[in-house]
Amino acid sequence: MVKWGPVIVGFILAIVLGNLFGIFVNAYWGVNLGLFIAGLIVGYWVHDGIIGGLWNATVAGAFGSIVLAILLIVGGTIFGGLAGFAAGAATGITIVLVSLISNIILMGVGGAIGGLLSGSD
Repeated sequence: MVKWGPVIVGFILAIVLGNLFGIFVNAYWGVNLGLFIAGLIVGYWVHDGIIGGLWNATVAGAFGSIVLAILLIVGGTIFGGLAGFAAGAATGITIVLVSLISNIILMGVGGAIGGLLSGSD
């Protein structure tokens, strides 16, 4: 079951930590490390074991992907009209698919490890 408090905080942490580590560590590995740590925090916070941590951290990452796709579609429509909408929709769908796979791997594994460390209630 999804616990929305940790998911929302994990979404915000993924944005903040991904950007901070991306700026100060490395553009590629820093962002991945930030996503992993955000997933670890979410998994530890939910106290549902490995599967609960994996699921909640993955939902937090998916939420971020969906918000990014919506922003791309809205931004493309505002700045480019119908052609911008088409470009934003195509880009948004591609980004959602790639980022869902990336978040399942990075945030999900971090969440599973966090869930393992916290145990289950």
